[in-house]
Amino acid sequence: MTGTPTLDGVSEQSDNLATPESFASIADTAARSAAMFTELGKVLTHPRCVNCHPAGDHPHQGEQGRLHQPPVERGADGHGLPTMRCSSCHQQANFDPARIPGHPEWHLAPREMAWEGKTLGEICAQIKDPARNGGRSLEELVHHIGTDTLVGWAWAPGFGRLPAPGTQKQAGALVEAWVKAGAVCPN
Repeated sequence: MTGTPTLDGVSEQSDNLATPESFASIADTAARSAAMFTELGKVLTHPRCVNCHPAGDHPHQGEQGRLHQPPVERGADGHGLPTMRCSSCHQQANFDPARIPGHPEWHLAPREMAWEGKTLGEICAQIKDPARNGGRSLEELVHHIGTDTLVGWAWAPGFGRLPAPGTQKQAGALVEAWVKAGAVCPN
């Protein structure tokens, strides 16, 4: 892990992601595509992503993926229950003094987008399927991962949390190259 430790020992930066060009030596297009998704998997399986893509109705938090405290539930729309909305605590931006992450659209990913407990191959098959990826085409997925500001929060999570590996721009470039190479899933 690279980066500068913060006061609580959590690094400010994550490892970089390999660029799409670094896979050019893989002659087989399908193998190259699967290798790029495997690299992207460093982001997709990172706690910054998995914590909000839980298998159940409760978000996780921290590097260990412990259940959210205080206890909260997904709710019908992914924004919490009527009496305990995500926005009750999660405001427009991170509130570092209380270590509360924030974003204007803070919410859980829909149930069909749960990644917790899945293999990288299962996540890949899911992410390609519009019925399980929020109704996105592969081109829309490139935009979602590469530019969506809630996704981008993973690289600016605030004090005491490790950012996702690389940068959002690097992840966007990887997913775009993966799609152009056939969107092949790793085994």
